[in-house]
Amino acid sequence: MTELQEGAPLIAPSSTDHPLYDSVVEACKTVYDPEIPVNIFDLGLIYTIGINDGNEVRVVMTLTAPGCPVAGEMPGWVADAVEAIPGVRQVDVEMTFQPQWGMDMMSDEARLELGFM
Repeated sequence: MTELQEGAPLIAPSSTDHPLYDSVVEACKTVYDPEIPVNIFDLGLIYTIGINDGNEVRVVMTLTAPGCPVAGEMPGWVADAVEAIPGVRQVDVEMTFQPQWGMDMMSDEARLELGFM
């Protein structure tokens, strides 16, 4: 584990200007936490989508809880969804629990769907 630099954001910025970014987001939205009827992107479980010039995608994600029953499977679901995108050369899904997920990370759509709004 690397040391965080002072003042460095806990969640690295995503490659939002990359041409594949929107497709990667849509692919992530096809993956659901089996216990919650909302996709993992709107739940706020996808922290960073990094895409380099070689169209290699790095997804940093978390889970709603470290003891999530699908913890071992969900990164594979994300990788499978993203690998299916034309043009993607490689996918690396990294799991993190820093920062810990919280309900404030959900999109407004997810909050509405789950009755929190």
